[in-house]
Amino acid sequence: MYSHCIYQAKYKTLQWLLGCILVLLLNGCTASIDDYEHTEPKFDLFQFFEGQSHAWGMVQDYKGRQVRRFDVELNGVITGKQLVLTEDFIFDNQQTQQRVWTITKQDDGRYFGTADDVVGKAVGYEKGNALYWQYVLTVDIDGSPYHINFEDWMFYQQDGQLFNVAKMKKWGITVGSVTLFFQK
Repeated sequence: MYSHCIYQAKYKTLQWLLGCILVLLLNGCTASIDDYEHTEPKFDLFQFFEGQSHAWGMVQDYKGRQVRRFDVELNGVITGKQLVLTEDFIFDNQQTQQRVWTITKQDDGRYFGTADDVVGKAVGYEKGNALYWQYVLTVDIDGSPYHINFEDWMFYQQDGQLFNVAKMKKWGITVGSVTLFFQK
């Protein structure tokens, strides 16, 4: 009986370790910004967001169910290596929200961004037609603030069209996604 309990404990530990390794391997199988080095048309974050633009999108939960829809009016002002991008959201329940990004282009091609509801700095990398953008956003859920990790991918298409797909993660687990379509 005692040896059977030890065997079960070792088996459960082995299952847990294999599960952790699988999760780590799957997380390592994500796209890299370098994959887009030679894609066209080239995306220029500052050029695209300078002036007025419009976006619309949705939020989906971890099951893929649409939980919110929204429209966004954007206005970008460039001063030197800095873009101040004002986003005015109108959600399907008529709730409004404003986020003001201050994005600074670094000499090495990276971007750093801040906003009132961003924890620390957002970091972005641009290559080819893509921009990869990571940050932690404070999200209000039922009156409580949660820090959610965002992994944004923006893909410039052509003629002022930009797609944005973001994964929202908490403790490394995808809890939702945001899909946006921008028109310049």
